[in-house]
Amino acid sequence: MRVCDILFGRVRAHALPGWPVYAVGDIHGRLDLLQKLIAKIRDHAGSTRYELIFLGDYIDRGEASAGVVDYLLNAPELASVQRVFLKGNHEAALLDFLDDPGTGPSWSAHGGFETLISYGVRTSQLRSDEAVWESTAQDFRAKLPAAHLAFYQNLDLYVRRGDFLFVHAGVNPDKPLHDQTEADLLWIRDAFLGCSRQHECMIVHGHTPEPAPVRDKRRIGVDTGAYQTGVLTAVSISPDGIDFLSTP
Repeated sequence: MRVCDILFGRVRAHALPGWPVYAVGDIHGRLDLLQKLIAKIRDHAGSTRYELIFLGDYIDRGEASAGVVDYLLNAPELASVQRVFLKGNHEAALLDFLDDPGTGPSWSAHGGFETLISYGVRTSQLRSDEAVWESTAQDFRAKLPAAHLAFYQNLDLYVRRGDFLFVHAGVNPDKPLHDQTEADLLWIRDAFLGCSRQHECMIVHGHTPEPAPVRDKRRIGVDTGAYQTGVLTAVSISPDGIDFLSTP
């Protein structure tokens, strides 16, 4: 019997967090959309204190990856807000490139080229020359602000609030939470999306772009493909209920 059957088989009501939580989907370098969405969240929250949970994939594909991270770290309007930053597979790819420049062709083909450009790094897109990528990695290390490197290195893999589990991609339904690998949490797709049984927690995730935010008995998906669609989405979860906010 699969763990999906054992842990996730029963229908249950999920306990809400004790305070408002806003979980933001994959940003992918769209600083313009992030700023608009934060303004919407602030208006929606009003004078109520709230927490922001970012579900990863801040970078790649969009043109302002460095600007997104700088905004998340330094924006005055976020200074008084409790923030949790989760790791996405694209942040993992950036760290892999810093450790092994040989991953450069693969990373650049999936949006890393735009991230390097946003940090002022010159490179040739999709070139496979090892010496070129070693030089590119050296340039990137030199230009990457220490605060940004610390941001990438210290991202959380998941966080739980009430009976809501926030994670980038989802969970492997054949494993309990304590046995999930980083690859499970950052990369899983079909095995998670295709498990029809209700999970122990309500899983709030990004990673898989969908035409509109999704909410069912198992999951809340908020990746609406911002870098292509111009629609960046957050879900509001509070004792008052669940709501979606999106740009534009």
